[in-house]
Amino acid sequence: MPTGDPITIPGGAFITLTQTLGGSFTVVVNGNMARIAGADADAIGLSVEPLTFTDSNTPNVVDEAHVWHALRSVYDPEIPVNIADLGLIYAVRIEADKVDIDMTLTAPGCGMGPVLIEEVKDRVRQVPHLIDVEVALVFEPPWSRDMMTEEAQLELGVF
Repeated sequence: MPTGDPITIPGGAFITLTQTLGGSFTVVVNGNMARIAGADADAIGLSVEPLTFTDSNTPNVVDEAHVWHALRSVYDPEIPVNIADLGLIYAVRIEADKVDIDMTLTAPGCGMGPVLIEEVKDRVRQVPHLIDVEVALVFEPPWSRDMMTEEAQLELGVF
């Protein structure tokens, strides 16, 4: 299970790519799971497709649909479902050109919290007209599987 501790994977090391969803990659190296940020994708010969956004009905304003689109491009490193459909996003508040997001984790002790927060910020910062994004990690109410969308439950077989 990822702990969020940075590691260096030596050049030429054998890795098994287990997930290529969203803006990062999950690999297994020396029996341990690791996450490779999209910014480092070239180190494993891959690239991350940039987010694209549809035209907004509210020009020159941060569009909430764009924020949710960006959030749906962030995936839990161990689960092939995005964090929005997992039910990890508790609130999105937009004020002018700033977005505040409350999110949780599937388990309070997950060491990937800080890593996921940075990935959320990175992806949401790509939203047109957005200047700043803040992400707060919250644990109330505690996350449970019934917070997932029906599609996510079907994908994971936990309905």
